[in-house]
Amino acid sequence: MPDLLTEVRLDKWVWAARFFKTRSLASQAVDAGHVRLNGQRSKPARSVKVGDTLHIQVAHGLFEVVVQALAEQRGSATLAQSLYQETPESVKAREAVQLQQSLAPRYEAQHEDSGRPSKRDRRQIGKLRGY
Repeated sequence: MPDLLTEVRLDKWVWAARFFKTRSLASQAVDAGHVRLNGQRSKPARSVKVGDTLHIQVAHGLFEVVVQALAEQRGSATLAQSLYQETPESVKAREAVQLQQSLAPRYEAQHEDSGRPSKRDRRQIGKLRGY
């Protein structure tokens, strides 16, 4: 029978829950203040317990989660999702941000940028420079 965990290091748990790809990235994020435990900035070695609230800032959004289970080892994605429960407010906020980003105007090149100006581009450059 495996040992039941009562506490796990913060960086290990965030890594096991698959918020970060490597444990060193998780540790750096905790040090940088991107992960808050119960509203407080903490160190990577701080213990996480079931019921704690985490605010996690990652590239794809801000998550507010409640710890449901503990793990020291990284497992499958389904196992990782069972370690936490995201709050409804967090889900709504992330969806609102995604909607804003999808509605924002995007500026893209009209043609594929091959590094060289086309014949048309060269003519326009010549007109601007007075050739």
